[in-house]
Amino acid sequence: MKSFHIPVLLTEVLQNIINDINGIYIDTTFGSGGHSFGILKKISNQGKLFAFDQDQFAIIKNQICDKRIIFFNNNFRNIQKILTNYKKNILKNVSGIIADLGFSSYQIDTPSRGFSIRFNNILDMRMDLSKKKSALNIIKNYSFEKLNNIFYKYGEFKNPQRISRKIVLNSKFINTTLDLVNLFKRNNNSKFLSRLFQALRIEVNDEINALKKLLKQSINILKPGGKLAIISYHSLEDRLVKNFFKSGNIQGIIRYDNKGKNLSPFNKKYTKRIFPSKKEISKNNRARSAILRITQKI
Repeated sequence: MKSFHIPVLLTEVLQNIINDINGIYIDTTFGSGGHSFGILKKISNQGKLFAFDQDQFAIIKNQICDKRIIFFNNNFRNIQKILTNYKKNILKNVSGIIADLGFSSYQIDTPSRGFSIRFNNILDMRMDLSKKKSALNIIKNYSFEKLNNIFYKYGEFKNPQRISRKIVLNSKFINTTLDLVNLFKRNNNSKFLSRLFQALRIEVNDEINALKKLLKQSINILKPGGKLAIISYHSLEDRLVKNFFKSGNIQGIIRYDNKGKNLSPFNKKYTKRIFPSKKEISKNNRARSAILRITQKI
């Protein structure tokens, strides 16, 4: 039995987003249901929870027998369209949204998914197994320039050319996670390899663009006073979330009206940043890099 995802910052999420026990809530990254279970314990029989996950395995293996929850096996980038098709009056009536970004413990602990440097298996990294693009497709088919771009943007390598060149020259010999790890033996440290695999995973799943779409759509989904909680695990995501909460737009440009008032739809006085406690990290080491940001729609 593979381990499943332990919900990070669960207590803090529930304390901050549950402001109406009869309200509508959305878990955009259902995973193994940790945050969803917590929300269901807090809301009344009149409350409603919509759960999204693009990973077919997460939805199939974690069905909850509760009439208050509705599942959607889909990427959260499509959240507004799906909710509108389900019931139009959901828009602007949601009390809280939670997104726990990154991959789940199940995904990284399952060798066949190809997310981890700990197991030797085909380079895959797809969160949605119906998609064609995998990490192996990228290794085999991306040009030097395209590899440079993803390692610079998503791995935050200052000099990605050496990495890209080595992959291009050896692409025909790379098929598994261990093949890729062994290619960089001199750089065989966990930080370097984590960033390398992170860049590929983000590209495979188009994670940054998906997050941008979720953030923009949240404004149209939340009701006034509704809360948006995002848990991120690296600076790319956290910076994007922070700037969006400040400005209300993806560009992070703060706009003012003619009276000097910030036009962001979010309450600047409410916005919070929360880190896991030492106690939580000791119990769940994967929480160590988590940052929870919460904001409230005005």
